[in-house]
Amino acid sequence: MSDVKILATGFGFPEGPVVCKDGSVILTEIRNNQLSKVMPDGKTSVFSRCGGGPNGLAFGPDGALYLCNNGGSKYAEGYSMGIAPHPDYKFGFIQRIDPKTGEAKTLYTEVNGNKLSAPNDIVFDVHGGFYFTDLGKRYARHRDHGGIYYALPDGSKVTEIAYPILSPNGCGLSPDGKTLYAADTEGARLWAFDIEAPGVPRKPAPHHHHSGRVIAGLPGNARFDSLAVLANGNIAVATLNTGFITEISPGGDIVQAVKMPDIYPTNICFGGADMRTAYITLSDTGRLGTMQWSSPGLKLNFG
Repeated sequence: MSDVKILATGFGFPEGPVVCKDGSVILTEIRNNQLSKVMPDGKTSVFSRCGGGPNGLAFGPDGALYLCNNGGSKYAEGYSMGIAPHPDYKFGFIQRIDPKTGEAKTLYTEVNGNKLSAPNDIVFDVHGGFYFTDLGKRYARHRDHGGIYYALPDGSKVTEIAYPILSPNGCGLSPDGKTLYAADTEGARLWAFDIEAPGVPRKPAPHHHHSGRVIAGLPGNARFDSLAVLANGNIAVATLNTGFITEISPGGDIVQAVKMPDIYPTNICFGGADMRTAYITLSDTGRLGTMQWSSPGLKLNFG
């Protein structure tokens, strides 16, 4: 077992951690419909009562937080993860969260006239736009298709990057910004997309839905959740069921697999002076863990 220290507990399926300048961490609580702030000493407080099912989170160029909201889920007794859309669910959406007041403003609810299903994770490029994944809602006998999109933070434009993908979850950009990585939950596959211009991936080959290529996958019952890119270009992918953070090279090699004290490690982000302090959401048990990673994480464009 890795040397994971528990910083805070009592969260309702935490995800989407981001590190603030003061060393605090803001994370989402999908089950509790809110964002919470964790101070370096472990004290917690509610940061935003955004509603729905808050998931991936990132700082934008204006200093505000941008949130992927899956619209809310229904939970079964004895299960930490949502099993179906909430009875009040209508669609998913992208929100802007005021960094001082926590007030939530809805930016996007649809793309090309199609309602967003379950926006999941988000990453800003150096130009100030953001890529985000839509996992797709799971129902009892069917599921929505997932997709990847690109949007501007002022609410003026959102475009489709790749559709359909089975279950795109975590996303991140390579250090040079020329490759977008996306973790596909079901089947534990890691996709890579070549980016030719902001929000413009390489054109797909004939008869292909998109230009993504699978660079790695895991056998057995592993499932991929969110990811973070390291300064050296490797990709750290939170791996469900097996309970690891799996570090994968851009070439697809498994560099290391670090065991977590939870079956649902869902997200990893980096902070600290040397960017080696990893913060990991341990979602089945509702905790935030921290540890020193073997190499530094990549500094995010506006984090």
